[in-house]
Amino acid sequence: MNNRDIIKAYGDTYNDGKVQLSFTLPIERGFQAEEAARIYCLKLGLKEVEVVHMKNLKEGFTFFVVYAVCDLSVDVSKISVAKIDTEEMSYYAVNDYIIEKIKRPLTVIGACTGSDAHTVGLDAILNMKGYAGEYGLERYPQIKTFNLGSQVTNEKLINKSVEVKADAILVSQVVTQKNIHIKNLTEFVEILEAEGLRDEFILILGGPRISHELALELGFDAGFGSGTKPNQVASYLAQKKYDNLKENKGGENIE
Repeated sequence: MNNRDIIKAYGDTYNDGKVQLSFTLPIERGFQAEEAARIYCLKLGLKEVEVVHMKNLKEGFTFFVVYAVCDLSVDVSKISVAKIDTEEMSYYAVNDYIIEKIKRPLTVIGACTGSDAHTVGLDAILNMKGYAGEYGLERYPQIKTFNLGSQVTNEKLINKSVEVKADAILVSQVVTQKNIHIKNLTEFVEILEAEGLRDEFILILGGPRISHELALELGFDAGFGSGTKPNQVASYLAQKKYDNLKENKGGENIE
């Protein structure tokens, strides 16, 4: 460990601890509301608190932006993060990998499940046009893709996955209020396990509030968050499928 491993928030000067935060309190905008926000931040352990912005959201609710100083630090040398360890490959490399290693196209199915109607992230990965200059999985000649869209029940997604003999299932979740996504995703994996289907699929979870660590905790194989590009998902799927095939053959070379 060295001094550069101990870090604090940075504002104007290195490690000055200056932070900006925003939040809403159930109080009408005014002097009392401003002081309530300041005291709230002091109780969080912040110092030099300044309420720099207040705005009425609706009657009885005020949104605040606050500047403050936090004395807490983080020792990054002690941080361990679950991460996906597969190699990122290009569109062309993924297709070549599937031809060479797996010797047949992969079948992938994706959906936004439960009440979630936000398909932007799912479409960025699956639709042919793709995202950030990378083709979506529909464009890959070695990946057969089914995009079921939004508000798909867990049962429908599982039944369709069995019908098309999918190698992988992609579940996208954007709506996370009151942790509704946790309940929905837990139920999804529980249904697969109850029907003896969990090991039949590679399970991928995606969304702006999704991490690889959370995905593993919920029983998925991998999790991808904001900014994920289609080739990253395709790279993981191809390499994970090949690893599974080798494992099922007792570590023998399947080529």
